[in-house]
Amino acid sequence: MAILGGGIGGLSAAHELAERGVSVTVYERNDRFGGKARSVAGPDRGSRTPLPAEHGFRFFPGYYRHVTETMERIPTDGSDRTVADALVPTEGTLLARTAGEETISSTRTPEGIEEWLSVLRPSFATEELSNAEARFFAERMLVLLTSCEARLDEQWDRTSWWEFVDAGNRSRAYQRAVSATQLLVALRPQLGSARTVGRIYLQLMRGHLDPEIETERVLDGPTSEVWIDPWVRYLDGLGVELRTNATVRELQFDGERISGLVVEDGSGTHIERADQYVLAVSVEAARRLVSEGIGRAAPSLSRLDRLRTEWMNGIQFYLREDRPLVRGHGVYTDSPWALTSVSQAQFWDRDLAAYGDGQAGGVLSVIASDWETPGIVYGKPARECTREEIATEIWEQLKAHLNREGVRLTDENLLEWSLDPAIVEREGEPGVENREPLLVNTVGSWRYRPAARTEIDNLTVAADYVRTESDLATMESANEAARRATNVILERVGSNAEPCAIYPLEEPAIFGPLKAHDRLRYRLGLPHPGEIHDGIRRTIGRIARA
Repeated sequence: MAILGGGIGGLSAAHELAERGVSVTVYERNDRFGGKARSVAGPDRGSRTPLPAEHGFRFFPGYYRHVTETMERIPTDGSDRTVADALVPTEGTLLARTAGEETISSTRTPEGIEEWLSVLRPSFATEELSNAEARFFAERMLVLLTSCEARLDEQWDRTSWWEFVDAGNRSRAYQRAVSATQLLVALRPQLGSARTVGRIYLQLMRGHLDPEIETERVLDGPTSEVWIDPWVRYLDGLGVELRTNATVRELQFDGERISGLVVEDGSGTHIERADQYVLAVSVEAARRLVSEGIGRAAPSLSRLDRLRTEWMNGIQFYLREDRPLVRGHGVYTDSPWALTSVSQAQFWDRDLAAYGDGQAGGVLSVIASDWETPGIVYGKPARECTREEIATEIWEQLKAHLNREGVRLTDENLLEWSLDPAIVEREGEPGVENREPLLVNTVGSWRYRPAARTEIDNLTVAADYVRTESDLATMESANEAARRATNVILERVGSNAEPCAIYPLEEPAIFGPLKAHDRLRYRLGLPHPGEIHDGIRRTIGRIARA
């Protein structure tokens, strides 16, 4: 089997296939495996290991099941531990503002529908948001929770998040709270589908409210050190052929099947062949590989150009003295560039002084999700800035949030910074380009995304743009897609090996009868009960009394 791409999807497919006795070769264009999850070398301030850097911090919400189950099957060297043991829980989320009170979110488990109404208010709401609007938002979330799958896939995927929550007709405070979902996904609420943004929002809320799962977890060290490198060693031990600096330039197609790969590596350009091919590259790379002939034979791959990408990239600030801020995420609700952060050293089980010249005491890893809005220093969006200006702008936006009631970030404490190397300055013109953008789920895009099974009988897809339960472009979706691709391959080759487990998104059982009620209404062409004049609360009451 040939797997094109050594990110989370490609490595997951290699893992599942190799454990079932299948011979696998993985082709990765970079010099390290892991895709966007890989660690990269940060500033080299001495003769020792460079400071650890990354595309963006890794976090594992409570609803993740596929990727964490795989991690439980990856041993670490010399012990009975697995890489899943490197996952440590967070304890809270800091909501920092430039005006109003700073808060740290708490968790609570609702027991009835009325209690769900009280807690499903916007996570990033301020005191300015009226109780009536907060309750309205909660009722819209209940509409999603009680919508059947067909309505989600068809009606709500073709409705924007902005329209679904009626933001255009609400207060500015409400619009700010709704727009803050961009901090969770790199997508403006006017463009994102209600299906995707709403479901992921609710899954993240479930993590906060379900005592049986961790709200979210992070890794106890740099990602490649504690996860990707042990994974690669494990796959190597299973006999997987792992090839870095190997770029697939072309998928050869004979009119019916994929007949070979044109691979460029250190030895030149040559053709390699396999029985089955797994496409596990990014959506922009897949577009280049899907020729006109392949698109005709596999119509599900002919619509990749309709999928949209946005920018969601990170920067690490290395501090002389650590500033933990909160044992979890920092969310900067008034930042024009939609910033979130994790102060990492507090979670790591290794001494940061072992990196660089030993002066770093902390790492504040920050992700910027809005590259279109002008900043507060230069008055330009991030896309139009230099790398240096991006670093300065993000640092100043952080300080504007964190230094209001006491100084927590100072220029004197800033040792170094490292911006995602995928952000590259343009030659001969201002601004930067992004070599690793992120797929985003725009209105109506579900129908354009391929399944893992394509119409070509020796080609499958294992990437984050595949139709999956977890939907959003994440490590979880990539892993689930790899499991689906593996199951297709096992079926095609007539294997008796046990198929990979696929886990549905879990939702509170209390809403099951209401979803069944909506399923009948949708088949009859009727609107969701929450869309008609008497509202969802009266409908709930009628069904409960029946």
